Amino acid sequence: MIRIVTHFLIGGLHSLIVAIFPVESDMGKYIVIAGNIGAGKSTLVQKLCESIHWQPYYEPVSENPYLKDFYRNMSQWAFHSQLFFLSDRMAMHKELQDFKGNVVQDRSIYEDAEIFAKNLYISGHMTERDFKTYWRVYTIAIELLNPPDLIVYLKGSVPGLKERISLRSRDFESAIPDDYLHNLNKLYDQWIGKYKSSEILSLNIEENDIIHKPDDLENIVTLIKEKLQAGQQELF
Repeated sequence: MIRIVTHFLIGGLHSLIVAIFPVESDMGKYIVIAGNIGAGKSTLVQKLCESIHWQPYYEPVSENPYLKDFYRNMSQWAFHSQLFFLSDRMAMHKELQDFKGNVVQDRSIYEDAEIFAKNLYISGHMTERDFKTYWRVYTIAIELLNPPDLIVYLKGSVPGLKERISLRSRDFESAIPDDYLHNLNKLYDQWIGKYKSSEILSLNIEENDIIHKPDDLENIVTLIKEKLQAGQQELF
């Protein structure tokens, strides 16, 4: 009797999950622009969408209710703050995978976990217990969500990132330590090196100037077309 009830409950839960997170989707193409702070993600999203007439989707503007507490005491509030960001990113990813057109997203759910939450754990601001709980929620989420069709990874050296950050004239970014950017770079490279769920296009930001050199943007569009395969080029 217990086995029958358990089977029924598991079966019902599976049906609910399938209904909420369908495995297959007939929606449009979904591209993510990934990269460290200052890599130029938002700029590429804007320029790319202007060129190929896709829908841009930037960082969410929702207010994290734990953020002020986090900046006052990172170790106490890291788990709460990161879990809120993760929930936000989960909802956003579900919305974009069901979008009826073609979309380009600025930063992904993977980066929240694989880069920023993991860095907090490595640096001692998140306990092992909290990180394991966070990671369990993250791994369940990415198993239920469809991966994007393509991830464009903007890779840059620390000096290159710092130069771009200085051009943005954001006071809160000017004090970012070099070691912090270096550690994030290492985590980005580790994540990209093991990620297999989507096509990946890696671009060196110091070799591409999409603001001042239109040919560089055209070349990136061509590379994206190739990654999404010749049979899908009518989308552009």
